[in-house]
Amino acid sequence: MIIKEIQEYGEVRTKARAYFCYTLGRNLPNKLPNIEIDTIIEPLKKLSQEMGNFDSIYILDPLGIQVTNTVSINPTYARKGAGDSRSDRAYYYRTIKENRCSITDLYPSLMTNELIVTISYPIYNDKHKLLYIVCIDISLENILKTVHPTSIDSVFGKVRKYAYGSFAFALGAVALLLFMQGVTQLLSNGFAFHTVSITDMFESTILLTLSLAIFDLVRAIFEEEVLSSNKKHEDGDIHKTMVRFLGSIIIALSIESLMLVFKFAITDSSKLLYAVYLIGGISILLVSLSIYLNAINNSSNKDKK
Repeated sequence: MIIKEIQEYGEVRTKARAYFCYTLGRNLPNKLPNIEIDTIIEPLKKLSQEMGNFDSIYILDPLGIQVTNTVSINPTYARKGAGDSRSDRAYYYRTIKENRCSITDLYPSLMTNELIVTISYPIYNDKHKLLYIVCIDISLENILKTVHPTSIDSVFGKVRKYAYGSFAFALGAVALLLFMQGVTQLLSNGFAFHTVSITDMFESTILLTLSLAIFDLVRAIFEEEVLSSNKKHEDGDIHKTMVRFLGSIIIALSIESLMLVFKFAITDSSKLLYAVYLIGGISILLVSLSIYLNAINNSSNKDKK
């Protein structure tokens, strides 16, 4: 799921920066005279207790030297780090260059080896002289839970994933049973194919066609909802799946109507009207599918423009 999480972070990065920078700006003193390190540490402690999703917090001076020990959930790195130089870190350079709160790209943490981001918040005095840079490391999982609670890692997202997985498994079992029934009916007389009736072949074709349609639907559900494929192609994939599914159903119904025409023409011509009704229903489905495809094409053309 790492690829999916990275894609989600790319989509919410601007929102994440706005949220965390606003939160820090509301709680930390800035652009005031006589700002001391203690006046920064106390609000940070309160903020970390309230939010509880930070991996580590530390403060740098204008030269990139860490002036406080690291506050971390990892006891190996907690209460250490004061005096270490972080002047070679990307978040330090970005903050110095942009003179504003910033958020980094994803990178592997030295503490946990998990993907994290660093929010760096500069603190100035009343003369706009840089005094400190507050740095907060947050894991990818926590940042998505905070600013993107509908992601696949939320509680609802996990429940939805397992629910779709269960439905996909059940539909897959149905597709397998239809496939086995179609093959069994076709091979009911062994390899004596000359003894297989046309009716058996038609019925096997219907079963196999329905099996293919359901299998294609299962594949789409599994890829899009369980494996969570790329969202950029999600809409197009849904349209293609819908067209293939409806096409398979139309093919199966067309074969069934053809069977009824042959059957009633031989046995009871008075019942041919039922086959005509079925053919009329298939025609309506074809017209509806054509309208659906036309609407999709028009929408795609508008998006390109």
